[in-house]
Amino acid sequence: MNGYAITLSDVKAALALGLVDVPPEAGEQAVIDRLVERQLVLREVARFAPPEPSAAAVAREVDAIKARTGGRLAAILETTGLDDARLRDIARDTLRIDAYLNQRFGPTAQLTEEEVLQYYRMHPDEFTRQGRLMPFAEADDLARARASAERRAATIAQWMRDLRARADIVMPRTPPPAAPRAN
Repeated sequence: MNGYAITLSDVKAALALGLVDVPPEAGEQAVIDRLVERQLVLREVARFAPPEPSAAAVAREVDAIKARTGGRLAAILETTGLDDARLRDIARDTLRIDAYLNQRFGPTAQLTEEEVLQYYRMHPDEFTRQGRLMPFAEADDLARARASAERRAATIAQWMRDLRARADIVMPRTPPPAAPRAN
C-alpha cells in the first residue's frame, strides 16, 4: 500500500495488542483490512498533523496496550519482533489517529431532536430496563450519545472507503493449498 507492507508479524502484533477492533472469528483478512485503514489514516495524519501527544499520554496508552495483553507482553514482543520503542511508536500513532479523527470529525456528531427521537424509536432494546422501555425524557442523553456515535462512525466509514478508493493497495494472492503428494 503506497510503499508500506503489512507483514504477518504486524497482523499477529495487532491482534495480540488489541490495536484493531475485529471480532475474534473474523480472521486475518479482517485484521489486514483494519491495518490498511490504520496506515491510510496515518498518511492523512502526516499531511494534516494534529498536536503531538504528550509523553505522559503516550505512556498511558502504552500502559493500556500492556494491560490488554493480559500478562503476555514479553511473549508477544518476542514472537512479533517488537520492542519497547516500537510499542511507544504504536501508542503515539494511536493517539495521533484519535486526535486527527476528533479534529476532522469532532468527538460527536450534531443531531436534531428528531434524529435522536428516531434513534430511540428504532433501538428500543437499548433503552429497556427490567422489561420496561425508558421514557424518552429519561433516555434522551443516552439516545443522543449513541445516535451521535453511530452517525460519527458512519461518516468515518464513508471517509475510509474514499481513502481506500484513492490509495494504491495491493493485496497478494494467497497461493492455493499444495496438492497432496503421491507416495
